[in-house]
Amino acid sequence: MSVAHNQLRVARELWKRLHPLDRGVPARLQALLADRRFGSRDRRLYRELLFTALRHARPLAALAGLEELAWAARLATACADSRETEAFRAAFAPAAPPAPPHPLDLVPAWFSNEADAGAPAPAVAAALLARAPVWVRLDPAHSDEAHAEWDARGWTSQPHPVLTSARRLPPETGVTACSSYLNGRYEVQDLGSQALLAALDLPARSPGPRWLDACAGAGGKTLQLAALLGPAARIDAADVRTSALVELRARAARAGLASRIRTLPRANTGELYDGVLVDAPCSGSGTWRRAPHLMACTGEAELAAAARLQSLILAESAPHVRPGGLLVYATCSIARLENESVAAAFIATHGDRFLAEPSALDLGFPRLPHGLAITPGHWDNDGFYLAVFRRR
Repeated sequence: MSVAHNQLRVARELWKRLHPLDRGVPARLQALLADRRFGSRDRRLYRELLFTALRHARPLAALAGLEELAWAARLATACADSRETEAFRAAFAPAAPPAPPHPLDLVPAWFSNEADAGAPAPAVAAALLARAPVWVRLDPAHSDEAHAEWDARGWTSQPHPVLTSARRLPPETGVTACSSYLNGRYEVQDLGSQALLAALDLPARSPGPRWLDACAGAGGKTLQLAALLGPAARIDAADVRTSALVELRARAARAGLASRIRTLPRANTGELYDGVLVDAPCSGSGTWRRAPHLMACTGEAELAAAARLQSLILAESAPHVRPGGLLVYATCSIARLENESVAAAFIATHGDRFLAEPSALDLGFPRLPHGLAITPGHWDNDGFYLAVFRRR
């Protein structure tokens, strides 16, 4: 059996074991690739093939189980051209590659009607199907240390034309193995995520330094918020998941921001803040570049359920905003039902206490009637949504 045919056999086996395509895929993929029979090049190969298969899951499902060569041809044509995939592509990519599938043929059926990211649906879909680079947010005071280490490893970073602390590196760059990362000189954070808080123009337009991050998770935006607000920042980071808060505390200590951040399982009843960030749980449809498995397990029912939860969290967070303070609503979704619809419904029911206002900056992204669409691919970024409300 040739090397390429053995790779195909293993890839088909892993693809079968990766099912069902639900939110447990990342954990199963990590476990599968931890197999001791795989070296580092094998892991990179099968990760690339499986991610390609996830992006093409809809047409692959239409192939009969025995159409092994058709399955291989689609992956070989669509996967990245790299040293790891060279043998696979040479063996199975057609001599005359077919035209690439239309982006809307790869995304869920609801996408065309629901995508609301300030750009045509096919363009948004194409951006979400592309391979994602690595974006980092530098600590400006120690950027030289990071750049020196990247240069020594032969990595080239690209600055962003607007967000001066953002740097882009090629996909799969192992930036978390660097001593400068371990020393807190930068955080891995997608450009779209960075842009979301940057659009608030903090600290210049912050009502004050006391903030609540109501759905903090592992704290990517919490850390950015603490850095933007400066030494006076006092942030309560709340999340019901204990493991996420443990990771947040470790990241805050590494970044030298632990004194500005307090972690809580939930916000204290009756406490008021200058600003409240609701980075709400969502479908994750803006992150399909990094999590393509979500395409297969996100239907209209999931969008509706997410919107109900988002509206509930937003309503529960509103009483924590002091008069004159800000309530910031954010998702990593491109779905109208989770974004504009939630923002419009909030103002319809809370307009006596809150005013919708545009974000201070748009950073080149399109404004929607109730918020800002962080359009996927605009700056080679993931997709996000931002809406801002001010307490009367």
